[in-house]
Amino acid sequence: MGETALALGKAIEQHLEWMASSGYVQRTQKYYASCLSQFLSFVRSSIHCWDDIFTLETLDWFQKEKGIKRIGPVSSLSRYLYKQGKIPVPLGGQAPAALPSLFADYLLYRRKYHQSHVRALQGIQRVLGAFAHYLAQNDIKITSLGIEQIDAFLADFLKNIAEGTRRLYRGHLRGFLNYLFHERGVLSKDLAVLITGPPLFEQSKPPKFLRADEIEKLFAALKYWTAGQLRTAAAVHLAYMLGLRPCEICSLTLDDINFGRAQVYLHHGKNNRPDQLPLPEPAIKAIAAYLVGGRAQSPHRKLFLTLQPPYRPAHPGTIAGCIQRCMQSAGLNASAY
Repeated sequence: MGETALALGKAIEQHLEWMASSGYVQRTQKYYASCLSQFLSFVRSSIHCWDDIFTLETLDWFQKEKGIKRIGPVSSLSRYLYKQGKIPVPLGGQAPAALPSLFADYLLYRRKYHQSHVRALQGIQRVLGAFAHYLAQNDIKITSLGIEQIDAFLADFLKNIAEGTRRLYRGHLRGFLNYLFHERGVLSKDLAVLITGPPLFEQSKPPKFLRADEIEKLFAALKYWTAGQLRTAAAVHLAYMLGLRPCEICSLTLDDINFGRAQVYLHHGKNNRPDQLPLPEPAIKAIAAYLVGGRAQSPHRKLFLTLQPPYRPAHPGTIAGCIQRCMQSAGLNASAY
């Protein structure tokens, strides 16, 4: 029993050292160290054989005796020991199947050319393994892959996963599909751009860069007398209520605003992805006021124009500047934008 506990203690020490060298945050390292210390104490008093440590029965026994619900650190330790060849299979499952050559090539590509972090590579491998299994199970050839099959895979794969992790896994799959189209020429069209998550509307705590009283000061400082003031008011509403950046505000065209459905369409959002966002009523009114009383007649379809003839599309720096001047007039820190 002493030798078993001694070997486990050494394995835990090596695993924690690996976590530190791999860039895990201090809080996670401390949590893992605490949980694994309890697991070591449990093994020292209850387990006599190394082969009996990483079993589901032992894990269930450990959880009940210590009153622990989350066993992620123990599972992580088992995966680490499996890769080191110290145990035959990781905890709670079988050894992961080898990836098909095309999938394995992408992992090598990420490691060699993108220098992806080891934790990122583990997440990518998890997604690729599940995706390869889905394709084989449904007899789907990668060359005939369509967005319908991808949607079906994601619906099943992500059904019990937190939203933040879902976004991460969708990104991993998007990168693989982008690789298949641009680097390998396996796909006839780029399916990566078609993978989108559900829109998140009416968040209880929308992102903001000012406190509530400062936001009131900002909107109280808006004026609606001149063309410049109307343009500034519309830009401020879009920046705050939709979280748009100056470059995204400047890219909007007249055709992107749907007043009937109260929506705005972004052709190039973050990560160069199209998006469709709801327009709150105050933003609609501000845009309408600018179109009626502030926007000059011009053949350009861009929503925001310069104020001096010839009237051309405004530059992102112009929009950022007008928002900062509005903040300064309200007595706020303009560098917050």
